[in-house]
Amino acid sequence: MGTLRTSLTVPYMTKFRFILHTLIHLRFRQIAYQILRRLHKVKYVELEAPADCAPLSLVRPIDKPICVEGETFCFLNLSARFTGWNDKGYGSLWAYNLNYMDWLGQPNLSVEERLGWIERYVEDFPNVIVGRAPYPTALRIINWVKFFSLHPDQQASRYDNALYSQLRLLSSNLEYHLLGNHLLEDAFSLFIGTLYFSDTALYPKAKTLLQEELTEQILPDGAHFEQSPMYHCIMLDRLLDAYNVSLHNPRFQHQQEATDFLRIKAEQMLGHLQAITYSDGSIPLLNDSAEGIAPLPSELFDYAKRLGLTWQQQPMREVGYRRLQDGNWEAVVDVGNIVATYQCGHTHADTFTYELRRNGQPVVVDTGISTYEKTARRLYERGTMAHNTVSVGGKNSSEVWSGFRVGKRAKVNILKDEASEVTARHNGFKPVVHERGFQISNGTFIVEDCLTSQAEGISIIHFAPSLNVQLNEDMSIIADGVILSIYGAEDVQLTKEKVSKRYNLFEEATTAHIRFKGKMKYVFSIKTSKE
Repeated sequence: MGTLRTSLTVPYMTKFRFILHTLIHLRFRQIAYQILRRLHKVKYVELEAPADCAPLSLVRPIDKPICVEGETFCFLNLSARFTGWNDKGYGSLWAYNLNYMDWLGQPNLSVEERLGWIERYVEDFPNVIVGRAPYPTALRIINWVKFFSLHPDQQASRYDNALYSQLRLLSSNLEYHLLGNHLLEDAFSLFIGTLYFSDTALYPKAKTLLQEELTEQILPDGAHFEQSPMYHCIMLDRLLDAYNVSLHNPRFQHQQEATDFLRIKAEQMLGHLQAITYSDGSIPLLNDSAEGIAPLPSELFDYAKRLGLTWQQQPMREVGYRRLQDGNWEAVVDVGNIVATYQCGHTHADTFTYELRRNGQPVVVDTGISTYEKTARRLYERGTMAHNTVSVGGKNSSEVWSGFRVGKRAKVNILKDEASEVTARHNGFKPVVHERGFQISNGTFIVEDCLTSQAEGISIIHFAPSLNVQLNEDMSIIADGVILSIYGAEDVQLTKEKVSKRYNLFEEATTAHIRFKGKMKYVFSIKTSKE
C-alpha cells in the first residue's frame, strides 16, 4: 500500500524542496520579521501603570475547564506537580498552557488561590522564559484583566504595574513573523489591555491591528481562515471577550465604531459555527482540532446571547467545507483549498476527507490530533493516510512536513456544488488527478472516486472506535447497523489503528484500506433485517 515519507526520513534534497515550496507562500513581512527577531531581542522593562486604570464592567464570560487542583496541573490530559513556569517536561504546548493562565477562569478555584498564583507569577517573573513569548503573554494579559475586573477588590498597583509592563512588552513583540491566529490573539490582548488601562497612546494601534486581522482572517462565510473548527471556537471566544469589554466600557472617542465592527464579526462567526456544528452539539475534528480545548458551541452560543447578539446560520462557501444531511445521515466534507496560504501550520493533507454520522452517532471519524510535538505521530496525523480520502503511491495530497509546515499544496476545483451533492477534483498527486463526488439522499451516503490514467489508489475509511466492523467475502463491510457496499475495488483490508479525539489519549478503531484502479464507489446504507 506504499509508505508515506516524512521529513524525519526524507533525503536532504527532498527536505530542501519542501522548504523552498514553503517559502514561496510566505509573505515578505513574515520573512523580514523572522530575520529581525533573530537580530534583535525585545527586552522586558518594568513600568508603572497609568494612574487612571480601572477594572472593566463585564458580562460573565465562559468558565474554563478545571486544570489545577492544589499544586497539580493537568493540560492536554497530562498531569504534573508545579515545579516552575518553565517546565517543559511534557513539551512546549503543555508549558504554554501553564503560562496562559486560562485556568484562572475555572469555577472551583477560590479568589484567594487565583490571586496567590498571580502573586507567585509576579515574584517569579525575572526567571520566567516560556511565559515571555508573545503568545502566552497575550493570553495571560486577557486572563489577568478578566480576573481583576470580575474581582476589583483584589486590584493593586503591584499587579497593575506587572500587567502593564507585560502589555507594553507584547506591543513591542507582536508576532508578525507568524501572522495568522497568533497575531490575532496579540491584537485581542492589546485591545482589551488598552481599555483596562485607558491607554490613549496604545489604543489606536490596538484598534487598527484588531480590525485589520479580523478583516483578513474571518472569511465572508464567517469561518476562521485557518479552517480548523477548534481554532474557530477559540477565536470566537476571544472575539466575544473583546466585544464584551468594548460594549460595556466606553473609554475612547469613536469607540462605538470598533464595538459595532466586533459585533458584526462575532455574528458572522456564530453563523458559521451554527452551520458546522453537528446535531449533538459537537464540531468536526478537521485539520488541527481536538475535544476539550476550545469552548463548546453551546457555551459560545449562550455567551453570545448574554451579550445580546443575534445571528443566522451561514452557508459554508469560502471555508471549503460542505454539510450534507438527509434523514438519519449527516456529513461534513472537505472540498476546499488551503485558504491561509502563508500560515497553514494547522493544516492537514486531507483534501476530500469527510466525517459521517448516523442518528447523531459517529460512523466515520477523523483520526484527530494527539500532539503538537515534532514526532512521527504528528506527521502521520497531518498526512493523507490519517484521513478519509484517497492516497496515490503512498503520497500526501499536500506536502505536510515538520510539525507545522506545508510545501506544495493540492489545488481544488469544485465541479458541482448542490445541497445534497458535491463533486470536485484536485491535482495533489500530479500527474494523476483525483476526482471525488459526495452524494446523500434516499437513506444513503455515496462516495465516488476517479483517478486519471487508471492510476492505483488507496481509499481510507476510519470507522468510529465504538463500532464492531466486519469484512464480508463480497468485500462489503458491516459496521453494527450500517452496511458499506463497495463497487470497483481490487482489494479491501481491515486494520486496527489509533485515533485520538483528545490530546495524548488514544482509542483503537478499525480502518478500511480499499485498493482500486481508475474508478471506485462505495455506498453507506442502513442494514436491513435480511442482510
